[in-house]
Amino acid sequence: MSSALNAAERGARLAFGNVSVRYPGRTQRALDHVSVVAEPGKMTAVVGPNGSGKSTLVRTLLRRVPLESGQVTVGGVDVASLDARELARRIAIVPQREEPVLPLRVEEFVALGRHARRSAFGGMSDDDRAAVASAVDRAGIGDAIGRRTDTLSGGEWQRVRIARALAQAAPVLVLDEPTTFLDIAHEMAVFELLDELASQGQTVLLVSHQLNLVARFATHIVLLHRGTVAAAGDAASVMRGEILERVYEWPLVVTRDPAVGAPALLPLRGSGRSRERPST
Repeated sequence: MSSALNAAERGARLAFGNVSVRYPGRTQRALDHVSVVAEPGKMTAVVGPNGSGKSTLVRTLLRRVPLESGQVTVGGVDVASLDARELARRIAIVPQREEPVLPLRVEEFVALGRHARRSAFGGMSDDDRAAVASAVDRAGIGDAIGRRTDTLSGGEWQRVRIARALAQAAPVLVLDEPTTFLDIAHEMAVFELLDELASQGQTVLLVSHQLNLVARFATHIVLLHRGTVAAAGDAASVMRGEILERVYEWPLVVTRDPAVGAPALLPLRGSGRSRERPST
């Protein structure tokens, strides 16, 4: 199987329905009746300040936190009913933090993405090798082939992890802060790649702090605040000054991205509330 999705694998809808999560010893829920739907063929972004519950959504998919209430489904199937192998066939996840137990060569690490599609004792097939080669190329890490994962820079490590997820060839791709440590060029390249994958029918769910890039690329944005949904919709609906100031608790203005016309957030100096604001 190549890394491209075939017709049978397209169309997987990822839905968090009325999900609540409470960490042990905490009085306040990390997620409080949160609903997020990521549709096929679209890039859906979850944004919000630190501690708003963004990464907790991803942890529910990794099954590292139990649900207090609600349900998570992929393609209409409850994620809780799937074993690890079947879950990996349906959803590829790039978590925010991850370190390999032992150093591997880059190509070996990317090939781990093929595990769910191989037999228990089978070696790499031609299709597996083709999928790995395609993932390496699309993630832009060809120059890292032959190196060990413990020799990579932070940005290279991020792109290698994305390559492993691409090699999985799952219909749903979930990424938690995938542009951390990346410079501007590679950051843009990741967003361009995710946009391309969505246009080809993949379901893409992105957790990000990069509000301005999200406004450029995402079809649907969900803004979380203290474990609840503060706003949801397209960029124009969510990227509004009065909403973002309340959620981020910082003076700002929303202007227009001169390149594409999308809303763009401009944070002000701490004393900006008393200054004349730039025209929008």
